Amino acid sequence: MERKVPAGSSQQSNVASSAQQPTRANNPLQVPFSQPNQQLGSYQQPNQQLGSLQQPNQQLDSLQQSTQLGPVQQPRLTSNVFQGSLMQQPSQLGSFQPANKLGSFQPNQQLGSLQQQAGLASKFAPNSMQQLIKGDRSMITLSDDSYMVKQIQETHNPDGREVDVRPLLYIVEDILNRATLPAEGIITTGTQAQIENLEDKTHQANLLVMLDALSYTIDRIASEIAYKAFSGMDAHQTTLSIFNMVSPFAWDAKLVLAVAAFALNYGEFWLLAQMYSTNNLAKSMALLRQVPSLIEHAGILKPRLDALNDLLRSILEVSRCVVEFKELPSMYITQDVPALASAWAHVPTAVYWTVRSLVACAAQISSFTSLGYEFVTSATESWELSTLAHKLKTIRDHLKKQLEICYQYIEEKRDIEDFQTLVNLFEMIHIDNIKPLKALIYPRDDLQPLVDGSSKKRVNIEVLRRKNVLLLISTLDISQDELSILEQIYNESRLHPTRQDIQYEVVWIPIVDRSVQWTDPMQKQFEALQSGMPWYTVYHPSLIGKAVMRFVRERWHFRNKPILVVLDPQGKVVSPNAIHMMWIWGSNAFPFTSLREEALWRDETWRLELLVDGIDQTILNWVKEEKYIFVYGGDDIEWIRKFTNAARAVSVAAKIPIEMVYVGKGSKRDKVRRVIATITVEKLSTCWQDQTMIWFFWTRLESMLFSKIQLGKADDHMDPMMQEIKKLLTYDREGGWAVLSKGSSVVVNGHGNTMLPTLLEYDSWKQNVSVLGFDLAFKNHHDMLRGISHPCSRFEFSHVAGKIPEGMRCPECHRGMEKYTTFLCCHDEGILSILQ
Repeated sequence: MERKVPAGSSQQSNVASSAQQPTRANNPLQVPFSQPNQQLGSYQQPNQQLGSLQQPNQQLDSLQQSTQLGPVQQPRLTSNVFQGSLMQQPSQLGSFQPANKLGSFQPNQQLGSLQQQAGLASKFAPNSMQQLIKGDRSMITLSDDSYMVKQIQETHNPDGREVDVRPLLYIVEDILNRATLPAEGIITTGTQAQIENLEDKTHQANLLVMLDALSYTIDRIASEIAYKAFSGMDAHQTTLSIFNMVSPFAWDAKLVLAVAAFALNYGEFWLLAQMYSTNNLAKSMALLRQVPSLIEHAGILKPRLDALNDLLRSILEVSRCVVEFKELPSMYITQDVPALASAWAHVPTAVYWTVRSLVACAAQISSFTSLGYEFVTSATESWELSTLAHKLKTIRDHLKKQLEICYQYIEEKRDIEDFQTLVNLFEMIHIDNIKPLKALIYPRDDLQPLVDGSSKKRVNIEVLRRKNVLLLISTLDISQDELSILEQIYNESRLHPTRQDIQYEVVWIPIVDRSVQWTDPMQKQFEALQSGMPWYTVYHPSLIGKAVMRFVRERWHFRNKPILVVLDPQGKVVSPNAIHMMWIWGSNAFPFTSLREEALWRDETWRLELLVDGIDQTILNWVKEEKYIFVYGGDDIEWIRKFTNAARAVSVAAKIPIEMVYVGKGSKRDKVRRVIATITVEKLSTCWQDQTMIWFFWTRLESMLFSKIQLGKADDHMDPMMQEIKKLLTYDREGGWAVLSKGSSVVVNGHGNTMLPTLLEYDSWKQNVSVLGFDLAFKNHHDMLRGISHPCSRFEFSHVAGKIPEGMRCPECHRGMEKYTTFLCCHDEGILSILQ
């Protein structure tokens, strides 16, 4: 039977069929409400208008209608149960005017479909649920953070307790990383490796004690979050109540405790989602929490779930930042450092909005379990979560920027400390060399930092204990020429393993610019170099610290060109760079000390073997035969033609056999190759075809100069041998040059502009040959020409040359030389000459 509307009513009858009403089929939370003597689908509007909806104190404790509904009383609706009777509202609605001024709701047409019902669901939901879903929106838009944060700061009353929250944060991260429901369905993101990693990080003796002490607080916060979220309490007030619970804790502990409390509820919810299909107990509990329905409609919920997961990621990121600030070592950084002071000023705000976001996440989960998927698909709610996530990301970016500044500040402090430690360490006396070597190569014991060149296996620094160690320090640009010659000398020392007087170990220490990003090509270049070295090498350049790189540059004058620092069995530096000794005398310079270097120079003389020893056996054979020998160089092929032709003519005229050998130039390798090809085709003289021989000749010559510089004798004009070395190096700068020797004895060392005229003017001095001999006659005429031309020298030291003398005298006129700054562009990739 129909009920009639009172005569005074202005509402028209609008009957909704049972198909138009929400049912349990499309809302798992719908509770059946049975009307006496009526079917559920034919329930119609009582004969009274709805009165006002009373909502005292903004808390929905009951819904009281001002009039009776006929013979059936409208049941009381609490905030904890979503009663189905409210969804069975009459098809003809009267004036609906809640006391909280929501305005009137007066639909003028029949509900046409289930989509309309879903759109109006929140209107029919309990006010507490509406507040649950929407209550955070107004607070998010508030721009006055300072007022809310001030309230939070007023609750801050630390009692001095210190809590190591890092293990707890690891547990929380694991829970939140595993508890997720992507739109594609349940995915278990955890792996066994992650579990083991978590166990490693949290396996501490005091972990259980800490959890026992904090579990009560975590449970209280979890209960508070769950209750307040479900009841729809104002988000800020809920957040404030949480801060009151954690008042005695430091800021990082407040945050981690709150995140842990949320994770407790959140993890329990998704644990049911992951287990309900295989565990009967979980299945029953999941039905009560409406988990199956959510999983079934995961695609519909995708925007909300994506927004929720994004916000949770932001929560974890901010939490990590706050904990990292608390863990900064106070011995290196204090609160008076601007970056740290600025960060700590923002920490209360960061903690507030992170906890506030936890409350919003809890509200969303409560809406899932209390309303069902039909009522939580609004894009507005996803926008609210995204707004919070955006705010947290802004906070995270600021904190991370300050963290980077703090870490850089700490790293600089540590580098200074490590550098001074190295300085002190190498000034001390040690029983063996392990401490200095560990400080240089890798100070910790958690890995084997060396690779054995012969077996290619990783080994510990212990293999170098009480041995003479040569540290080969270089960049990745060390040339194959250098490696080839060094390997030859190294292997020669291994031919006599029983001779302890020449035994040493070499360790390659690669120096790489830390400001340049490590790339795959760099890795391949490093591996190629490492695989070809027969001695020990550092496992990877990343093991070499900044303090070590500073130390080798400042104390050992490393300038990107390879050096060999020699440590004795006690770790004492006996030579800051023995590579010059290695190039000049090879293993004969063992034990490569500065004293040994001085002794070798005392026994040395200016002779042809000094220039070509270990390079060309043919020349050494000519020396033994006491032949006249021209060793010449340069890159001017016209000068070379004239010089070789003139020398051959003089040899014929004087009836003296003269041998000639072309040794190239200290740079311009490509041009030298073309010159060699011309000499070979035209058969002008003997020449070195192997570029490595040419490189070694000039490298040894440069090493002689730098060896003298290292000993402080670069400008000793009383040392005739040093003057001749400097002359030859400066002659290489331009044109041609030649050294004439008779057997081992060097007769003349001259520039092309005096050597060629001396040969061309043979007729003017040939009469002296029979009296003085060819060598002396040649020298006298050459010296006369040199006195007329007054040649002077020029040196250009590259910045990679290592130790450069403060001043030098010209080897020709013995006057002090002026300093200039020169910029040279050299595309000669084959030669790494110090003197360009």
